[in-house]
Amino acid sequence: MSDPRRLIGTNYTGFAAYFVTSCTRNRQKAFLSNDFCAECRDALFATAREFGFSTTAYCLMPDHVHTLVEATCEDASLTEFIARWKQGTGFAWAQRTGSRLWQKGYWDRVLRDDDSPLSYARYVVENPVRAQLVIDVRAHPWVGSDRYALDEILAGCQLDLKSGWHR
Repeated sequence: MSDPRRLIGTNYTGFAAYFVTSCTRNRQKAFLSNDFCAECRDALFATAREFGFSTTAYCLMPDHVHTLVEATCEDASLTEFIARWKQGTGFAWAQRTGSRLWQKGYWDRVLRDDDSPLSYARYVVENPVRAQLVIDVRAHPWVGSDRYALDEILAGCQLDLKSGWHR
């Protein structure tokens, strides 16, 4: 698979919010071990803070990760943040398995001014329900936020899923 293209004319630096999906190489089911999931979640939070982001929502699925991050400073760089997070988690995976973790690139959406971050957060955390892994979001241990309680996200606005932004 070739790298998904970044949005032309956007440098992905500064105050903005981004919905990002990163898939594992060959869609291997890497996120089944609680130990590795915890390590990846902790690395996500730490790397986000290091690069000037808050993690509004995250969801670790068996073969991919959804994140919604919002810049907290004017020099926050999404491309540097995602590269560092994938490098660190990829190294941890290679130490465990001897294989590569990530596909090249990632998919992103830059949220617009009229987009509701909490609506996107709800979409992110409800992924395990839509994938029929659980019947209630609260039963999936690898969803959450470093900013909101899960119940706050679930109380957020509903997204119009007919708008065509999701994949």
